Amino acid sequence: MGPEVAAASDAEFRMLTDLLRRHCGLHFGPESRTLFERRVQRRVRELELTSIAAYHLLLRGAQGDRELARLVDELTINETYFLRERGQLRALVEEILPELRGRHVGRPLAIWSAGCSSGEEPYSVVLLAQEAGLVPGRDFRVYASDVSQRMLRRAREGVYREASFRETEPRLRERHFRACEGGLRISDELRQHVDFIHLNLFDESKLALLGAMDVILCRNVLIYFDAEGKRRTIATFFGRLRPGGYLLLGHAESLISLSSAFELRHLERELVYRRPLGPRLWAGAGDAEAREVLA
Repeated sequence: MGPEVAAASDAEFRMLTDLLRRHCGLHFGPESRTLFERRVQRRVRELELTSIAAYHLLLRGAQGDRELARLVDELTINETYFLRERGQLRALVEEILPELRGRHVGRPLAIWSAGCSSGEEPYSVVLLAQEAGLVPGRDFRVYASDVSQRMLRRAREGVYREASFRETEPRLRERHFRACEGGLRISDELRQHVDFIHLNLFDESKLALLGAMDVILCRNVLIYFDAEGKRRTIATFFGRLRPGGYLLLGHAESLISLSSAFELRHLERELVYRRPLGPRLWAGAGDAEAREVLA
């Protein structure tokens, strides 16, 4: 593993964290410095470099993007499981999708799981939608993205251990999963209906390739961003949603102090955000005036 690596100086810590924040929005403050340094030092040893300063130079060089992707894999925590915040997913398939299908007859609805980690969320959407009688491909399509290549490989493989099933009843496990080496594999019937995409939410060129969406799920992702990164991401979602489209955040997340552009909708048991029907304008919190958003 190589020799011990000295801890980062205050300046090195700021340079590295600023680089990551500009690259993909990940924010690391003083409270997470110890964890951050430990994982950076591990990469420095694995690369047989002599210091964190040398590692910073590598990140800024010609091969920096590849190593940044590896560092993001090291730094992101991907704690998720099937049917997480199930009440919100039920509201999606029982209230939101039927409403949108009534408004957009003749085409499948586009659903984007932004920050999908190892895939449990988008697969849960397909599973519950099928259980509710919706037909993938005809009634809806699911797209799933993450900044971590490692997590996307796990998602595409579709093999999960017991911890991923803490909220999944035996009936659904037996119907949609099969035992395999390493755990349970999701059925091909579900897996074929999720399109996984490697995507950095701060990469405007790749974001431009996404089509318009009817629903965006970005749950428990914004907690890793600072206020500026959150506002930038919310503006991206506003631009990608069709008028009347829905944004679903985690139960601990809200748009308070971030944006006043979305409507807060009260469903039967859930609160969700909706892009208003009408002019395609973005009014972020604190903006002096609205400005047009191009899809």
